[in-house]
Amino acid sequence: MIIYSKSQGLNNAAIGKLETPIKMVIEHESDLLTKRGGVCDWLFNVEKSGKFGETIIGQNEFDVFRAAEEGAGAENDTISETYRKFIEHIQFMKEFTITAEMMEDANYGVAQDAKRRAENFTRAYYKTMHKICEYALANGTQTDGTFAKATLDLTAPDGLPLFSDSHKWGGGSGNTGTQSNYFYGDIFKSGTGSARVASTAAFEEALGELAVKMRNQKDENGEVLGYTADTIILPGNRPIAETIVKKVCGSEGSLGGSLNDINLQFGNWSIVIMPTWQTEDDRVMIMSSEANKNLSGNMFFNRVPLTVTSWVDNHTGNYIWNGRCRFGVGFGNYKHIMLAVDSESAVSGASAM
Repeated sequence: MIIYSKSQGLNNAAIGKLETPIKMVIEHESDLLTKRGGVCDWLFNVEKSGKFGETIIGQNEFDVFRAAEEGAGAENDTISETYRKFIEHIQFMKEFTITAEMMEDANYGVAQDAKRRAENFTRAYYKTMHKICEYALANGTQTDGTFAKATLDLTAPDGLPLFSDSHKWGGGSGNTGTQSNYFYGDIFKSGTGSARVASTAAFEEALGELAVKMRNQKDENGEVLGYTADTIILPGNRPIAETIVKKVCGSEGSLGGSLNDINLQFGNWSIVIMPTWQTEDDRVMIMSSEANKNLSGNMFFNRVPLTVTSWVDNHTGNYIWNGRCRFGVGFGNYKHIMLAVDSESAVSGASAM
């Protein structure tokens, strides 16, 4: 969505020839990019907001129903707040200029350079949305980070990084504990030392183990949540890992065997490559899209969509276009997603698989 407005009193004939076409270019490009989607749409819950920020509150669940004697009353159960997470909206802005000379030379339609600038302006808005979401996930082992001069809170509601081996659960019913969503092990390679080689068998086994760990994540009462992981997220610069994942998830039969066994992973996964996630080692995230939605996991709050205004600079005669937006990005939970790193890397804060 783009909100467009113009300053009043623009009587320049050259401006009149550019204003409507540029607006149409921006809105048309917005429609195209919205349909294509991206990391923000695929991996985050995108919601509108009308506030300074949004607070996500976690609660314990009701326990099971209890048997009661005939004529007896029901045992009273209560819901208690177990955590809260505040996500603040951040303002982002950008401008571009069409010079007076360019306007004068656009007597027969929009100058090609002006059109390209308008298209790139809209792309930059959507690029900001998708790249800030990629940045937040890619740096989820940290408590904070800086994106386009904005400081981002990358913590889960318990104050720890999104990915940690010491996440806390419970508190509402007095029952508490810790659990991990950050692991290391033989993810993409098997063997020891210099003999370690890329292995589809290693990944297939690791994927099954990670899926079970996702299913066994506990809620605030200490009960197993039971969510099924269905999304694999990969860095954009690890071709061997990407090839292994696509083979394991895209082959109908079991890889490397001669018995025509079925592949238990076939058809169960969506694969998302995050281009700007550039790593020095092999790693992978898995996520449950259902848990992401139900638990308010990866959150993107759209406070003010791209708002475009235009005016003429009286000093130069140049035509200026300004874009402004506000949105918030953060994590309302950690139980929907996991990060696993191949054991070749020495990582801290991760649990052995």
